Amino acid sequence: MRLYIANKNYSSWSLRPWVLMKHLGLEFEEVLVPFGPDSGAAFRAFSPTGKVPCLVDGALTVWDSLAIAEYLAEQQPAVWPLDRVARAWARSASAEMHAGFGAVRHYCSMSCGQRVKLHPLPAERATELAAQWGRIDQLWREGIDRFGGPFLAGSAFCAVDAFYAPVAFRAQTYGPALSVVAQGYVQRLLALPAMQQWYQEALAETWRDEAHEADIRAVGEITRDDRRSPA
Repeated sequence: MRLYIANKNYSSWSLRPWVLMKHLGLEFEEVLVPFGPDSGAAFRAFSPTGKVPCLVDGALTVWDSLAIAEYLAEQQPAVWPLDRVARAWARSASAEMHAGFGAVRHYCSMSCGQRVKLHPLPAERATELAAQWGRIDQLWREGIDRFGGPFLAGSAFCAVDAFYAPVAFRAQTYGPALSVVAQGYVQRLLALPAMQQWYQEALAETWRDEAHEADIRAVGEITRDDRRSPA
């Protein structure tokens, strides 16, 4: 299998199947195609939507991170919890992340190597952003409490944790207010070997995508940048 992804510093969508496959020990070839002015055209060489991630398994192409998770689950049952109730909850929480949290995505876009202090937002926008972080916190506490932790749907890392893995990097970058339980979950995700590998490789990237950089500068003050200097 070949997994096409984009820059590890920015690409939250790419992280989802990558960390899931790495953590579960699934063999695949990583193909990284950087973001850039013409990246849509480059992505269309392997993805019908011109977006990443995209999984190619022989003659079969699977695009979209949720579809990739379901395809992998047909080969590896550990992608989702074995318990029916936990599996239904995990799928619901993953779908909610997949389809929602637009304010978090907009104001807290992923940049693994930076630390950002958000500029003050208009009251309506600040309320929306706080509510979405609050819902994420609620989901995390619910899953850990209901299924016993330390992961969202029980004792084992699975697809629902992979779908919230980019949020852990966002929490590290932007420092939102989170409960003690949610903060602990963030730290558990960040400490996983696969997450550490992604993070170190993100820091080592020397190319920059100006569109992503501009988005981050527009929303906040960059207080730290641990990435290797641009090439």
